[in-house]
Amino acid sequence: MTDPRLDPPLSMPTYAVRAPLARWLAAEAARAGADLGPYRLLDVGCGEMPYLSLFEPHAREVVGMDTWDNPRASLRGPIEAIPSPDSSFDVVLCAQVLEHVDDPARGVRELARVTRPGGRVLLSTHGAMVYHPNPVDLWRWTGAGLERLFSENGEWASVTVSAGSGAASSLAMLNAIYLEHALRRTPLRVASGLVVALVNRAARALDRRVALLRDERAGTIAANYHVVAERAS
Repeated sequence: MTDPRLDPPLSMPTYAVRAPLARWLAAEAARAGADLGPYRLLDVGCGEMPYLSLFEPHAREVVGMDTWDNPRASLRGPIEAIPSPDSSFDVVLCAQVLEHVDDPARGVRELARVTRPGGRVLLSTHGAMVYHPNPVDLWRWTGAGLERLFSENGEWASVTVSAGSGAASSLAMLNAIYLEHALRRTPLRVASGLVVALVNRAARALDRRVALLRDERAGTIAANYHVVAERAS
């Protein structure tokens, strides 16, 4: 059975986050392999390692880390204190974790510390999202805010931040989440997936047609951001 995080259906309320994230990680996993050769990867806040299959073809080793006694993780600790020596990894993945971190600046400094010179960090986090404590939910970001966070916390050769979805898809996601909750309590719950899929499909088409909705500018909104930060050699 395919993990919906790797191939999310349009009927998923958070499609605007999950589908672009899976495509981006697949592309970055392959690009890192082409640029760096077989690499050593640290998955920070790994959870169930839902994206492992995207990286395994390109990585020589994947190390999981989490804050709890996770059987998938060989390292335990918070992002602010990664229990690894300096420059231990070629690629560091941190997917949908930063919004739950007590001290994001310190966390980014730790990501930089354990990444070898010439290596890279791949990070994703929310722009606009409903409150979801797990166990805490502390932060939301803009592209400009993430650029500043990284540039002020680490020696990077480059930092690239991109929105995962356009404004129409991001607004559709927020509406779809509440729509799905509302329909779940009515006889129309059997049709909730179809309704959410129609909303997501229409928003995706609008984003593709209107370039102004795809770039961060005054008045836009982004559900999620993707960061590629390359360590200076």
